[in-house]
Amino acid sequence: MTSSSSLSRGYAIAVVSAAILSTTAIFIRYLTQTYQMPPLVLALWRAGFVVLTLVVVLAVLSPARLRVERRHLLYLIGYGLMLAVFNAVWTLSVALNGAAVATVLVYSSAAFTALLGWWLLKENLGWVKVVAVILSLTGCVLVSGALEAEAWQVNAVGILTGVVSGLCYAGYSLLGRSAAQRGLNPWTTLLYTFGFATLFLGAINSLPAGVVPGTAAQPADFWALGSDLTGWGILFLLAAGPTVAGFGLYNVSLSHLPSSVANLILTMEPVFTAMIAYVLLGERMNGWQVGGGALILAGVLFLRIRQGRRIQSQPAPEPSGQVVAYTD
Repeated sequence: MTSSSSLSRGYAIAVVSAAILSTTAIFIRYLTQTYQMPPLVLALWRAGFVVLTLVVVLAVLSPARLRVERRHLLYLIGYGLMLAVFNAVWTLSVALNGAAVATVLVYSSAAFTALLGWWLLKENLGWVKVVAVILSLTGCVLVSGALEAEAWQVNAVGILTGVVSGLCYAGYSLLGRSAAQRGLNPWTTLLYTFGFATLFLGAINSLPAGVVPGTAAQPADFWALGSDLTGWGILFLLAAGPTVAGFGLYNVSLSHLPSSVANLILTMEPVFTAMIAYVLLGERMNGWQVGGGALILAGVLFLRIRQGRRIQSQPAPEPSGQVVAYTD
């Protein structure tokens, strides 16, 4: 059974990850609208800059983490494919639906992760987790302003894309948990998954125009930013900042928490997005949005308190120190 200190560490890391990741939709929306950058071209460059950043940082700080055992390569290739699909669909969803609706739809992953974690990883699905999922999903809807009719004036492709992004996020979370159980270092995992994702995204963007929505229609689309240094700087900042730190810390949190719990904590992201918009853009939250933020926080706190109490009531941990799924 996971110790209380490990549980607290996992929660803290996941919360910081949510705060960092809350800026990604803002970056993506700005780049696709300002520069008319095809969404999947943006996803390709973003993944490539992530790899560049990680190679440089790890080469300086921990060269050993640049290497991985050959027996893990096939698994990491599959993980990279899932990441490529998730990044592509999520970026396309933001472009099609806007940041608010896209955020709501991607956090359908909380329910997907809980159900798939129960089915595939044998993570128990108790009533506490179900209540937390309901509270968090309801809060996401309210915070993102999805109750407003105009927010849903999107086509069927946009809605379907958003739901698929949630399913892909759930898949990414489950694979991250599996990687932690395999003993893979989270930063090494991040490097290789984004490396393979870059290759897959490059292949997708090389398909004939129109085969996949949001890809490069012509070779010039790969250089949509042209010589605009500001645009390239923002794109690099998106990759080196919230993507590396956010996804990296999320992978670390999966070393301490079941995938369903970590993904539930990340539903706090819309709350942080609203706070950033308030501070930087002067946007004000209405009563529904404040209530939604309270529901998300209530869901996470409820889950944390119940799990903490359960750990305290359990016998001492086994000497192996293995992390096992929670029963709640």
